[in-house]
Amino acid sequence: MRPSLHVVSVSGGKDSLATLKLAINRVGKKSVRAIFCDTGNEHTLVHQHLAYLERTLDIQIDRLVANFDEQIANKRRFIASDKRTRREYDIRPVFNAEGNPVPKRDGHGNIVTRQVKRGAVTVLEPVQKTVKIGGGRRVRWTNKAKRRALSVLYPTGNPFLDLCLWKGRFPSRKAQFCTEELKRNMAVAYQIDLIDAGYRVISWQGIRRDESPNRRDAKKAERLGPGLYAFRPLVDWTARDVFNYCRNEALEPNPLYLQGCSRVGCMPCINAGKDELNQIAARWPEHLEEKSRWERLVSQAAKRGFSTFFNKELHEDKGQDRRVHEANRIEAVIQWARTSRGGRQFDMLVDLVEPTACVSSYGLCA
Repeated sequence: MRPSLHVVSVSGGKDSLATLKLAINRVGKKSVRAIFCDTGNEHTLVHQHLAYLERTLDIQIDRLVANFDEQIANKRRFIASDKRTRREYDIRPVFNAEGNPVPKRDGHGNIVTRQVKRGAVTVLEPVQKTVKIGGGRRVRWTNKAKRRALSVLYPTGNPFLDLCLWKGRFPSRKAQFCTEELKRNMAVAYQIDLIDAGYRVISWQGIRRDESPNRRDAKKAERLGPGLYAFRPLVDWTARDVFNYCRNEALEPNPLYLQGCSRVGCMPCINAGKDELNQIAARWPEHLEEKSRWERLVSQAAKRGFSTFFNKELHEDKGQDRRVHEANRIEAVIQWARTSRGGRQFDMLVDLVEPTACVSSYGLCA
């Protein structure tokens, strides 16, 4: 039978801390492998907290860092040699005078259909006719865009920034590729290497069912693949249970939990809300200034010439234009975070944020 290794992904947050301690108590330090996926977008206090855990628990936390040098080099070659002639068009559906959809027809005048599932029955449904709007857009990179992108498209050594330079954009709520590229893929590769080395791997995951609707059906244990299993000891816990357990084990929480952060990791996260943004602007404005610099770099590497760290959809038509870009720039989002009533008036309470005061959404300052 294969020997077992227990891998715990440590983020610097409360749940992974409790999971790590549970694993050590259950199977012993020699059988535990702690890993940290460094995104390049963490607060310094996260790294200090990891060092504290290594000293206190007498363990080593392996740092995993993604590298996109090859992808950036390939993109440079693609942009430099791009000679495509195709155009992209916006389209709109066609309706007749009575307001009914006009069906699409093929070259012989026959109505084009597609298979659609209606309950348990598959039926053929007519495809609606569409027409192109305007003159379209060239797919090829323009010479001006090529010069702009190639002037900045070089690895920086920061995984998060290099990922965005390669993609030509920042992650968003609907395209959160940062989690996949910087964390999940790195952790999976680490565990596959252990399996290839002859181990059975149990991946300990600090997931709680009350965190989000997506996790309410999380299983406590399951087989993920040959030689790989998941164990989630906190599925039935609450955040209060986690903090109480860590306190009983004489483990200090990440200091960020005492400075207005409800979660730790990226500083800031692309999904940060108004309260968190106001705390960051008051306590660590240098992190927002850094993201503003990143915006300028990634905008130069983007085909359209603009890209924003946040994608708050602070507009009415949902269009991808420069007005949307202006509304989502770091400076504009900071001002938006200071507003209430749907962004219509400034919130006077924002000015009461005290940068040196203890603030905790979990009641840790009491």
